[in-house]
Amino acid sequence: MTRYQHLANLLAQRIEQGLYRSGERLPSVRTLSQEHGVSISTIQQAYQILENLQLITPQPRSGYFVSQKKALPPVPAMTRPVQRPVDVTQWDDVMMLLDARGDREMISFGGGSPCLTQPSLKPLWREMSRIAQHNPAEMLSYDVLEGRKELREQIARLMLDGGSTVAAEEIVITNGCHGALSLALLSVCKPGDIVAVESPSFHGTMQMLRGFDIKAIEIPTDPETGISIEALELALEQWPIKAVILVPNCNNPLGFIMPEARKRQVLALAQRHDIVIVEDDIYGELAAEYPRPRTIHSFDIDGRVLLCSSFTKTVAPGLRVGWIVPGRYYDRVMHMKYAAGGFNVPATQMAVAAFIRDGHYHRHVRRMRQIYQHNMERYTCWVRQYFPCEICVTRPKGSFLLWVELPEQVDMVCVSKQLCALKIQAAPGSLFSASGKYRNCLRINVALPPTEKNREALKKMGEAIYIAMEE
Repeated sequence: MTRYQHLANLLAQRIEQGLYRSGERLPSVRTLSQEHGVSISTIQQAYQILENLQLITPQPRSGYFVSQKKALPPVPAMTRPVQRPVDVTQWDDVMMLLDARGDREMISFGGGSPCLTQPSLKPLWREMSRIAQHNPAEMLSYDVLEGRKELREQIARLMLDGGSTVAAEEIVITNGCHGALSLALLSVCKPGDIVAVESPSFHGTMQMLRGFDIKAIEIPTDPETGISIEALELALEQWPIKAVILVPNCNNPLGFIMPEARKRQVLALAQRHDIVIVEDDIYGELAAEYPRPRTIHSFDIDGRVLLCSSFTKTVAPGLRVGWIVPGRYYDRVMHMKYAAGGFNVPATQMAVAAFIRDGHYHRHVRRMRQIYQHNMERYTCWVRQYFPCEICVTRPKGSFLLWVELPEQVDMVCVSKQLCALKIQAAPGSLFSASGKYRNCLRINVALPPTEKNREALKKMGEAIYIAMEE
């Protein structure tokens, strides 16, 4: 972190703590320069960050003043989906979202890609070049079915931070987290089975259920604490549910971290009803808190939690390096992986293993946590500024996804189609529901740099929403 960023964070904390009150004049640039032993330009850059975040306001010939505080928009209420098994819909809308990836001019607020422009990724690119130059035969050879041992060893070390103690032999490398989730579902479910999901839930998981002819039952979910244990228990008593899919850490799309007590409760519930938990931990490393939150898998003692994750969100999606810890389903997962032709690319595995081993991974993730936190604050300010005042907005505990609930009359499915003509992509909330609920919601990717171009695009999105409210 640069000096001006560190100073901006310090001043922001003082404002939040009330040391500088609303409307109060801040110390002059020269005074702060002397106090902190830094240049005047450093102070000016720090003040510019605070101004962009709308925490302070400049007044000509008078200095900088703490902005009059606006009330934060409320957090969305507990979701209330219809609790019965349904076939997943929305495939055509998901395809529209995916097709937009090929348009280089599109500003993609709707996607889930991380930032790929940071210098902390350079050691990874160098390692890939080195492998191509010095290990061409190994790079182009078949991989072993379970994946490179050196990578599995590094992943086992990373998993200790989430509370899970596993051996490299218990880990299977997959084609990203999507591949891990697919193997998990193929190993424990068959067509016609019922799986419980959070509501809203990641559209990729939903479409996986559709592809495997598995029905989804959406469970009410709190945007701050996660899936309703009571509602899940009621559903388990009414329906022959085979598994529950959860994203308990930095949830996609709501951003919550499920409290530890509730993680233990949901595991106890799964044990009592003898069902499987498929845990998606792809965003867990990006939690704002430190140490990172524990996984449900870390409390598992009988191998019923299949933990799935990848480096897609923490490093880069193009690596296609993920993993699954299948527990009691190891043999079944290995068979399904072989049946699906699931051998992995050796080169990216070798590069990621070295990236972790040499300490670059942790440095990169620390950097990205800070960047995403900063981006989240900036984009939340812009949403408050450009969207209707009746909105509800989540308070993500990490990662880079923001969920916004708009007034009931706004149909984001229609608005998103209009925005495409302006080369702005949005992800309407209906994508995250098996039955197409949440049409008045949207998910925003704040991994996009908070540039003037992106600010203007978000402003246009807000204008389109205002027009939709008036129609």
